Amino acid sequence: MRFKPIKPKKVSSQIADQIRESILAGEFTPGDKLPPERELAEMFGVSRPSVREALNILSSAGLVLSYQGGGTVVQSLVDPNQGNSLSELIRSQQERALEVIEVRKCMESWTAFYAAQRALPEDLRRMEEILTGMEKNLSGQLPSEDFDANLHIVIARATHNIVWLHLMQSIFDAMKEFQRGVWRAVYLTQEDHSLLYRHHAAIVAAIRAKDAEGAREAMMHHLTFAEKRSTAYVALKGS
Repeated sequence: MRFKPIKPKKVSSQIADQIRESILAGEFTPGDKLPPERELAEMFGVSRPSVREALNILSSAGLVLSYQGGGTVVQSLVDPNQGNSLSELIRSQQERALEVIEVRKCMESWTAFYAAQRALPEDLRRMEEILTGMEKNLSGQLPSEDFDANLHIVIARATHNIVWLHLMQSIFDAMKEFQRGVWRAVYLTQEDHSLLYRHHAAIVAAIRAKDAEGAREAMMHHLTFAEKRSTAYVALKGS
């Protein structure tokens, strides 16, 4: 039998492996900044050149992008340029956002389904924190558009499927401006905000109960409602 010599793994490769594992586990999502080189060096107990080399490895793999003086940002597994193109398309032809919502209904109903099967206590804690924030805003008659978007991303993270998470993040990034317009134009009353809160609370309750079919149905009900309001918004903008 012939054995091959054991080669010690470079420090930079070990660092890159750990950061890659964190990204693929959903601990960092597209657009998140990694800690600065100095902090990473302290965390790993290595030199900054080793960290820099590790980030270059991740950059070559398309997982991160480093900016001069701007840190290192996690990239989407989905081509980020496609996300930008979608954002521009929605900006120029807002009715295209309705097509995206149609896709979201298919995707997110099953995201909720899998989240109900796979969510960990930490995932449920994050969802509960967001619902608490939404409830406080409801009491203070404040909008919850950021909480709304965050909850959908947290539900995607709870599938523990990195592709779901990155696809969802890319779609939400492209839809951000449109969604802000919808919130400010058609979700105007306290009853609107209360209804949206109840929708999200029902989704989380089903996920907490591990009721996968109930979670899927609750998400579909919510997004069908959102689709109707978005259609009204597009009609309003076009009039």
